[in-house]
Amino acid sequence: MLWNELFDKEHEPSNEQIAEFLDTPLWDDLSNHLQQVYKVKPKKEYSGCAMDEGVWKGWNVKYKKNGKSLCTLYPKQGYFLSLITVSEKDAVEADLLISLCCDYTKDLYNRGEFKNHYGKMMGFEVTSEEILRDLKNLIPLRAKK
Repeated sequence: MLWNELFDKEHEPSNEQIAEFLDTPLWDDLSNHLQQVYKVKPKKEYSGCAMDEGVWKGWNVKYKKNGKSLCTLYPKQGYFLSLITVSEKDAVEADLLISLCCDYTKDLYNRGEFKNHYGKMMGFEVTSEEILRDLKNLIPLRAKK
């Protein structure tokens, strides 16, 4: 069953229900990392976005610091999506970081384009320690003041 079918807008999932649905230690790893390193708290929000065949629809978990989104996490069965944006002003630093990343992350970054004031938006399918490591290495770009 799809995440947005299990928990509609009127039924916010508990942290335990999210963990049970995900069934991956990568979620707790990233969540603990964000809370310890950046001293941020997770905030659940509902998205009605129908983009990409509704993959972004449903409850998500946002992490923000200094009014900027560090990343937004979208539960999926057995894995999760993480949406992160790289601003154009951080492109040079991001290019250097990306050169050290796995092929999946390099491809994701190279397929993206800088758009408007949003920057380059990347939707990671966090399915491995390698992808999680790359994500953790890119998040500091978002945490800068």
